[in-house]
Amino acid sequence: MTGMGGSAGAAGIPDLPGMAPSAPATPTEPPTHGLGVSLPAADAAAKTQGVFPYAADLWAEGLLWAALLRSPHPHARIVSIDTSAAAAMAGVRAVITHADVPGDAAHGRGVADRPVFASELVRHHGEPIAAVAADHPDTARLAAAAIAVEYELLEPVTDPEQAFAAAPLHPDGNLIRHIPLRFGDPEATGEVIVEGLYRIGRQDPAPIGAEAALAVPRPDGGVEIYTASTDPHADRDLAAACFGLAPERVKIVVTGVPGAMGDREDPGIQLPLGLLALRTGHPVKLAATREESFLAHPHRHPTLLRYRHHADAEGKLVKVEAQILLDAGAYADSSAEALAAAVSFACGPYVVPHAFVEGWAVRTNNPPSGHVRGEGAMQVCAAYEGQMDKLAARLGIDPAEIRLRNIMATGDLLPTGQTVTCPAPVAELLRAVRDFPLPALPLDDPEADWLLPGGPEGAGEPGAVRRGVGYGVGMVHMLGAEGADEVSTATVKVTGSVATVICAAVETGQGFSTLARQIVQEVLGLEEVYVAPVDTDQPPCGPAAHGRHTWVSGGAVERAARMVRTQLLQPLAHQFGMSHELLTIADGKITSYDGVLSTTVAEALDGKELWATAQCRPHPTEPLDDTGQGDAFVGLAFCAVRAVVDVDVELGSVRVVEMAVAQDVGRVLNPRQAHARIEAGITQGVGAALTENLRTTGGLVRRPDLTGYSLPTSLDTPDIRIVKLVEERDVVAPFGAKAISAVPVVTSPAAVAAAVRAATGRPVNRLPIRPQSAVSSNAGGLGG
Repeated sequence: MTGMGGSAGAAGIPDLPGMAPSAPATPTEPPTHGLGVSLPAADAAAKTQGVFPYAADLWAEGLLWAALLRSPHPHARIVSIDTSAAAAMAGVRAVITHADVPGDAAHGRGVADRPVFASELVRHHGEPIAAVAADHPDTARLAAAAIAVEYELLEPVTDPEQAFAAAPLHPDGNLIRHIPLRFGDPEATGEVIVEGLYRIGRQDPAPIGAEAALAVPRPDGGVEIYTASTDPHADRDLAAACFGLAPERVKIVVTGVPGAMGDREDPGIQLPLGLLALRTGHPVKLAATREESFLAHPHRHPTLLRYRHHADAEGKLVKVEAQILLDAGAYADSSAEALAAAVSFACGPYVVPHAFVEGWAVRTNNPPSGHVRGEGAMQVCAAYEGQMDKLAARLGIDPAEIRLRNIMATGDLLPTGQTVTCPAPVAELLRAVRDFPLPALPLDDPEADWLLPGGPEGAGEPGAVRRGVGYGVGMVHMLGAEGADEVSTATVKVTGSVATVICAAVETGQGFSTLARQIVQEVLGLEEVYVAPVDTDQPPCGPAAHGRHTWVSGGAVERAARMVRTQLLQPLAHQFGMSHELLTIADGKITSYDGVLSTTVAEALDGKELWATAQCRPHPTEPLDDTGQGDAFVGLAFCAVRAVVDVDVELGSVRVVEMAVAQDVGRVLNPRQAHARIEAGITQGVGAALTENLRTTGGLVRRPDLTGYSLPTSLDTPDIRIVKLVEERDVVAPFGAKAISAVPVVTSPAAVAAAVRAATGRPVNRLPIRPQSAVSSNAGGLGG
């Protein structure tokens, strides 16, 4: 034989008598577009070449520059504001304060409790006091600094536990929400009881690009705002109310979003810019400094958690008791929603017959808290997984095994009384990461000292390094909750061989624009699909959070595309006397099942334009009642992570060696994007576990910059092994897909903490993990 892989003849084997020569095999070409393909992002080239237009890059004729004066104090009474010196400076066009807000003086996502400009009281460090527009950015900053504000300093409330007894920081009081969850028998007890106190720090989204916006006045007396909004219609409505204008006279145009995990939801820049544009009649632009970005946008809620777990002698959970306290900072923002997630998921993806949880979200004079990936769920995951490790140690059971004995499955009940109806392959996920081979130890490689904690120049000794393995199992909800009206609208147009998608779902890096193209390619068989830029002239689609746009906006695009498909195929099917279901579209061609009909999409259109608009609205949910019960969530997603860490038990330095991940994804729509989103989530979780904490002293933010706030770099990123993606489709979700980004963020910090516990024997009850928490009195070699 001369070779393998071709036809028999090609391999040198003669054809048998009477047989026709065998035809060469035709290789099957892999699909190049549609769902399930790793279609590259349409804007990838522009972003990598540095020509993608972000808000900070925009310019307009007659442009003015803005600057904000922010409070240097966390809590103070404003006695007076003197803007005369600033207004008299050459080049200054306008100076505005709270007295210049013509409409609503306060705004907020759920509760309108946050002033555009502080008027009587300052409630957090960095709160806006005034804004300036000038001919040059330096002039604007100097003018802002020249505004004289007389403050009467007040004692800040920075401990959320003290907020209950402290004087009200806001007319609405200090308590934003209280949820008492009651599930089962309060008298139930277990043979084994473990308790724990856990603290979670203030993680910042730290986007690659700080906030920026451009406001342009319109001839009709309205204004257009160009900004990286993730919920443009909500921002438009807030702006219109603030400006005293009808919503149709305010337009939000979404520019490129340089990273968004909640921080883009703060309109504290857009509103002053719009007011300045309306006042001056000129376009006005502001690009925030990194310090302003840290001070202004929402952060992850710092959280205090007290837990008591009851179990029987075999490790089966009997009851969970918990108290959860979220520090909302000065204003409510999304704290009520974060608390609902924290309380609902306080027991984790485990079967718990009896649960009693008290949850509170309170105002303080700390920096604002709000929506950051996995809010509420991440904090409780770190706590309940710490409790599971304590139970395992008390009973002498393997940490993975005790989790498997209690793991949740489809058909089980959440402590809210809601039945888990979606696929919940949690046991399969945990077994996958447990059984994945462990990474090798680096002791035998003399060149591998850089792999040890601290690197080659570190002060530690290899003999003080111990390896630990830990598990984290977590869950998040998808879409909004507690009765949120989740609806999205999309339009699909086809002209010639080109399709256009019009949908106000913002591309924040989660891949929606690419997904929309793939959906239309799948349904209409057209390769060339254009996704229109987003603005508020389009119907609303809601915020880019909780996997909404994959589900709701993707569902709307699919429905609109299918309606266009029917319009296109029905006349052809009628002409040939067959049902349009017997026709297929692929690669721009329409063919019938029997091959009789074969034409192109362009020929079938015959110069006509087809279009359709559709909505997607998932099944409704309901608010939690006064005992924390209710069907509050549309769907759930799950993840299991196994962390392997090396810890220098003398210095407390930690290196995450490997993170093995198994995730419940429903269906992989774009493999490359799915892997990238999981890897990004794991990396963000590692940051929350080890380095990221926006520190404050007496309410003042300490070093609000990228040197004082330690983000993980590429050298801190571990090997991320995606062990398994379980594609058990959720039948109520379009395409069966689930949200991907948030649940690795939720789960990975708990896994890292568990691994450090295993390496050191210390409780590790605080995130990020401080060096003193990772120091062990039991020194031992690597692998101990």
